[in-house]
Amino acid sequence: MNDKMVIFVLFLFILFLLGIVLYQQFAFRTGTQRKLREIHIQLKKILDAEGDESLMIFTENKEFMELAAQINRLLEKQRKTRADYRRYELAAKRMLSNISHDMKTPMTVILGYLEIMRIDGEASPEMLVKTQQKAQSLMELINQFFTLAKLEAGDTELELSRLDICELCRENILDFYEMLSEADFQVEVDVPETAVYIQGNKEALHRILTNLLSNVIRYGSEGRYLGIFLNTDEENVYLEVVDKGPGIDKAFSKRVFDRLFTMEDSRSRKVQGNGLGLTIAKNLAWQMGGDILLDSTSHVRTTFTVKLRRIFC
Repeated sequence: MNDKMVIFVLFLFILFLLGIVLYQQFAFRTGTQRKLREIHIQLKKILDAEGDESLMIFTENKEFMELAAQINRLLEKQRKTRADYRRYELAAKRMLSNISHDMKTPMTVILGYLEIMRIDGEASPEMLVKTQQKAQSLMELINQFFTLAKLEAGDTELELSRLDICELCRENILDFYEMLSEADFQVEVDVPETAVYIQGNKEALHRILTNLLSNVIRYGSEGRYLGIFLNTDEENVYLEVVDKGPGIDKAFSKRVFDRLFTMEDSRSRKVQGNGLGLTIAKNLAWQMGGDILLDSTSHVRTTFTVKLRRIFC
């Protein structure tokens, strides 16, 4: 075989190898386009239907598998965002409904009394007192909505300082002493005599305790029991407010801190609440770096635990 023949054979071999490479590139490009088209079709179908499906790609290509995994992460986040929005939308509608109802009731009473005064041409002291009470109730409700709106918008910054939570507990219990005595409550208090310090805001803590103690009287009155217990560990203080009333069904236990979730659904339909107190209390606890927890067994023990950061002298 002469040199020309060798060169010709080598040339044919190179062309053959080049053909193989070009074919592989063409096959790869065609396969890539087909997979991309498949991803496009599936993704469009999922997005148009707003379904819960995930992207399904069968391939041994690691890059495609990783791409599909990241797309599925985005789809999951989108589903969660959509579900959160729907919950928020329902909560907003429920809030507007409850606001209308809660404001309408005292306004109806006030307007009724004013109409009687107009017709009679005079007002009795008793009627004036009732009118004033309803007006105060309405103003309190408006203030609660305003407070919650500021808390949720992040417009409220609490000034934190060192506070003796034991002293605060005693002060708040004394505020309710007459009311508890009239309702024939058994009161059990276990608060250390020595000071226990926390990082908190006095006004916020007073509001939290007032709300929790009021809830015991309103919702736990059947048990005729109020317990106040203070426990600590190295990092936190745990203030427990306990009653032995009907309790809160576990189906509602995760919702009692939601905006405008009314307690009559979970405890008793004989009592009414606007569903803002516990939401405000929990928000205030969060503002102080703490939390409020709930544990309830009907007619045995319902406990709201205020958890706050402990500090030492």
